[in-house]
Amino acid sequence: MEISSSILLPDFLPYLLGIFGLLVLWQYYQIQTMKGRILAIDIFDRSGIRMYVYVVADDRQACEVCRTAHATVFPPSEVMTRQFSPIKGTCNTPARCIGFLVGLYGAWPEAERIVTRLQSSRKREPIQLSQDELGEMVLGPWERSISANTDRLGIYILEAVLGDCSNPTIAMDKYLHTLEHAKEVRHMPLLVPTYLRLVDLMIGQERTVEALQLIEQFEKRYRDRTPRPYAPTEKQISLMKNKKSHLKNATRPAEPLPAA
Repeated sequence: MEISSSILLPDFLPYLLGIFGLLVLWQYYQIQTMKGRILAIDIFDRSGIRMYVYVVADDRQACEVCRTAHATVFPPSEVMTRQFSPIKGTCNTPARCIGFLVGLYGAWPEAERIVTRLQSSRKREPIQLSQDELGEMVLGPWERSISANTDRLGIYILEAVLGDCSNPTIAMDKYLHTLEHAKEVRHMPLLVPTYLRLVDLMIGQERTVEALQLIEQFEKRYRDRTPRPYAPTEKQISLMKNKKSHLKNATRPAEPLPAA
């Protein structure tokens, strides 16, 4: 007597397998990018980013070369090139000039106009925004756009950079939010400049203990010196060490005077 058996597979199994395959592929790209084997910008471009805005912190220590590059908008095709640099020339203080390369989709009207200008250029050349144009874009109704979740951290960084001198407390909150929620590969370029700028602001606001904690967090995150995209340079690491040393000396209690 023959007994026949059959296994019935649910209809949704192929979809689950497809989703699982995509997750595995994405994880593979994440690992390869972190190891520097794939340019992070390759994945950024696939994420739907349509423009990159370069902004420089309003700091007296920033050199003229970097200041000139402030509020420049680049097309993804240019940022993808290996020779890309947001500045024209050589930075005079590479450990101290703090610049942010912010990728945006930009689905609200003020950003759409900039994307249109960028895409309508024959050679897709970068465009320079005035401070007013940059402010209008950042203050536009981005939270009501379809790209709100994609652009949130980028906008927070732009808001912080534009206001960290006039409203340092609010700016520091936005920088801290970025460090806490930057989980995706496209956020990686924001981390090192955020640490550098936030430490400077905390020192300026005499939040010494918090600044020390942040430097220690920075050192822990980048203790692996394996070369990878958007890791801090040796000069930036040395700069943080020097700040840490100065802060520790400042918080060390003074030695009592010898008895007469």
